[in-house]
Amino acid sequence: MTGYLVLEDKTIFEGEWHGDPNWNGVGEVVFNTSMTGYQEIITDPSYFQQIIVMTTPEQGNYGVAVEERESKVVQVEAFICLELNSCGGRKDRHDLIEELGAFGRPALSHIDTRSLTLHLRSNGTPWGAVVAADSSTAAIEKALLLITGRKKSASGDWPFKVSVKERQTLKGHGKKGRVAVIDFGSKANIVKELQNRFAEVGIFNSRSGSREILDWSPMGVVLTNGPGDPMDVEKAVGEIRVLLGQVPIFGICMGHQLLALAAGGKTYKLKFGHRGANHPVKNLATGEIYMTSQNHGYAVDENLPSNVKVSQINLYDQTVEGIEIPTMKAWSVQYHPEANPGPHDSRVLFDYFSSSIL
Repeated sequence: MTGYLVLEDKTIFEGEWHGDPNWNGVGEVVFNTSMTGYQEIITDPSYFQQIIVMTTPEQGNYGVAVEERESKVVQVEAFICLELNSCGGRKDRHDLIEELGAFGRPALSHIDTRSLTLHLRSNGTPWGAVVAADSSTAAIEKALLLITGRKKSASGDWPFKVSVKERQTLKGHGKKGRVAVIDFGSKANIVKELQNRFAEVGIFNSRSGSREILDWSPMGVVLTNGPGDPMDVEKAVGEIRVLLGQVPIFGICMGHQLLALAAGGKTYKLKFGHRGANHPVKNLATGEIYMTSQNHGYAVDENLPSNVKVSQINLYDQTVEGIEIPTMKAWSVQYHPEANPGPHDSRVLFDYFSSSIL
């Protein structure tokens, strides 16, 4: 069956449809340059309301496994690649197509992903729709209606939509210490890394109050990743501002951006974002270079208050990849140190966080 990706500027790409013809996917169209990790990508809550384009040609080769999901559901609106393959009938895994289908998400293969990626790099991040249709004309008409309707209803606080709604308390494998996680769309592996180091992990809703968090008496607070524009996140900036100086804070991705806003900084939208597992980041204090996993469409402005210093930069475009507020024991990184399947260069940041507060 023929399927189409239609962008809001009416640019159209034709490919092979996978899934129920009544399904569709509507959202921001973004590309990811990772060589592996498609299962972690499609289940990452940071991809909420997005259509993902994989630049690596072969996808699906090693199948998917439930225990490797970053959340309980597939978060992407649709999946686009050049070749979509079977995992070869392994008993411990099922096909990527089956994983997408279980959550009603369509896929398109045999798309000219090189041309599509170049279009996104040149024109920025558009909205688009993945649809099944009898012709390109019918696809454009159908897609534009879907895009218009979804954009009207999709504005607002995306992290709240993917956050836990009630506080969860999880036992850890560490001998002591408890850490609070403010969930803006946390990947499962952030929580696992914290469980490996602490005795108890509390997961709080994205709109939780600072008083509720402090009353739980954590030794530190982690601000997680999440989807969308940090300026749209309700309540969090003010509550983080109250937490500053009262408890050590470690921010990741969206959490990094929210920490910067709480400290008096600004954020801005990148033209096409950073999404991939091959971004080199320099630690300005040590000179170390990390290869990092990234997924974000916004960045922290380098013009920060005097008490906030830039600690790490992206070597591709010199954007801010880390900040520190030494007087308040708060710091953050834009990338994902918990990255699975990799790279794992920066996983030591969890050791640094735990050793600094235990």
